[in-house]
Amino acid sequence: MSPLSSPPRNATRVAPPPEPARTYPPKPADVYLFGTCVVDVFFPGAGMDAIRLLEREGIRVHFPQAQSCCGQPAYTSGYTDEAREVARAQLALFAGDWPVVIPSGSCAGMFRHHYFELFKDEPQTLEQVESLSARTFELAEFLLEVCKVRLDDSGAPVKVALHTSCSARREMNTHVHGRALLAQLGGVERVDHDHESECCGFGGSFSVRMPDISGAMVRDKAAALKGSGAAEVVSADCGCLLNINGCLEKQGDALRGEHLASFLLRRTASSGKGGAR
Repeated sequence: MSPLSSPPRNATRVAPPPEPARTYPPKPADVYLFGTCVVDVFFPGAGMDAIRLLEREGIRVHFPQAQSCCGQPAYTSGYTDEAREVARAQLALFAGDWPVVIPSGSCAGMFRHHYFELFKDEPQTLEQVESLSARTFELAEFLLEVCKVRLDDSGAPVKVALHTSCSARREMNTHVHGRALLAQLGGVERVDHDHESECCGFGGSFSVRMPDISGAMVRDKAAALKGSGAAEVVSADCGCLLNINGCLEKQGDALRGEHLASFLLRRTASSGKGGAR
């Protein structure tokens, strides 16, 4: 199988166990941050802003330096053995009982749901997977449901379009959490856009395997965002931002997307407030 080929036709995918309504813990003193490979390489500022938001809540943030990728690119490309070994390395790094906060819904979904399949034949490893799954939170979810943040907006009035990764939307409800946080900002008007629930065309290795289809999808997404009247675009997934911003830049448009962590910090930094009241 070439690196850019699709998974075998007879490949099977085992669904994770049904997830009951989530019960959220009290705000912890310590968390791990899984920064994601895309954040590390292309959006390091978003990772640092996520840390600043968490530290502002009085939380100590621990960043294991050996962390790399969640394994999703290999997994969705059919390289199950390779994905398993990448995932195994991450399991070893986040073995404590602290929550794991991830500034990407798609990577959080990989930790929370798809590691069950990767290790379905390893009962002892599945115990680690179950622990990691229960402790994994996408950043917006963690701020909203665990930290109970109440944001004080200090920015000028602005119209904003929220783009949510399609996998993060399905697996982690990041559109719900993102909307709720933006709704706390008095000067921010969130505007809806066409194709809101549709994929931007990135899809990890999909954009490499199917560049023509991916390009058409992101052009539709960019047109919808521009047509919404938004002055800014916000997303909690940097893979999507990479694709959308690349398309907008190629078209010569001034509109750009920003990670939700950076947007929230920028809107609330001058007030010095943002924690739970």
